[in-house]
Amino acid sequence: MPPILERGLTGLFRSRWGVAFVIALLVLAVVGIGRLFADEDSERPLLDPVAPATTVSVDPSHEDGVVLDDDPPATPKTSPGTAQPEAVAYAFASAWVDHKSVSPKAWHDGIMPNATKNLSDELDGVDPADVPADRVVGQPKLTPVGDGLVNAIVTVDTGTLTLQLVAPDGRWLVDGVDWDGS
Repeated sequence: MPPILERGLTGLFRSRWGVAFVIALLVLAVVGIGRLFADEDSERPLLDPVAPATTVSVDPSHEDGVVLDDDPPATPKTSPGTAQPEAVAYAFASAWVDHKSVSPKAWHDGIMPNATKNLSDELDGVDPADVPADRVVGQPKLTPVGDGLVNAIVTVDTGTLTLQLVAPDGRWLVDGVDWDGS
C-alpha cells in the first residue's frame, strides 16, 4: 500500500470525525443500493395514509345452523306423591348447613335422602366442619333449565348455595352443589 494512502487511512480511523464519516458513507451506500433494487410500490413516502383493512360483514338472513329457542324452559314436573323441587332443595340445604357437633357419617346420612347416588358418593367422607355456612336464611329460588333439570339458589348466612336438581324418574334429587361465599 502506498505510504500516503496508509497515512491518510490511519489518520482517518484515529479520529472520531473520520470514523463517523466512514459510517455515514456506508449507510448512504446501503440505502442507495436498496433504492436501486427496490420495487415501484416502495416509492411512496413513509407517512402516507394506510388503506383501511377490509371488513367482513354477515348476512343476517343467512342460516348458520344455530337454532335459538325463544320459549321459556319448561316448568319442572314432579311425579304424584313426591316432593316439589323447592322442598327438596330446602331439605338438602338445611341438612348441609347442619354440621356442628355432628359426625361425618351423621352429616352424610342427613343429606343422603335428597341427593343422587353420584353426589352422595362424592360427599362421602367429607368433614362437616368444612361447611362454610350455619343456617339457611331464604327460600330456594328455582331456575328451570330443562324438562328434568332445575337450578335452585338458596341463600345462607354466609353466601349462596346453588343446587342442581335432576328428576330422572319424576323424583327430584340434588345432583350438584356450588358454593359462592359473598
